[in-house]
Amino acid sequence: MRELSANSGLAWRRLVFFASIGLQFVLGLSGDSKDTNAGVKAESHSSSSKTGTKVFLVLFGFVAVAAFSFFLYKLWQKKKRDEQYARLLKLFEEDDELEVELGLRD
Repeated sequence: MRELSANSGLAWRRLVFFASIGLQFVLGLSGDSKDTNAGVKAESHSSSSKTGTKVFLVLFGFVAVAAFSFFLYKLWQKKKRDEQYARLLKLFEEDDELEVELGLRD
């Protein structure tokens, strides 16, 4: 039971850590422009397109990481399933030496 609560606490810490990193990205993309009105009018279109591109790239990065994580998880599941199947086959494998030692077979 202790291990379960320790793993749960660790999962929450990781979640908070990654959420804080994500917030740093969002806050960094929002910008802190203190330009005058004339400068803002001239640069509003190019600034918004740059911000849109950055947001798209960050979202694309998150999707790529999520897809890669999902692929690794499925690969790990397949490996575990194959290991369990091999253990099952080994369990039901005939062991001739054991039968000879017990005198069940010559």
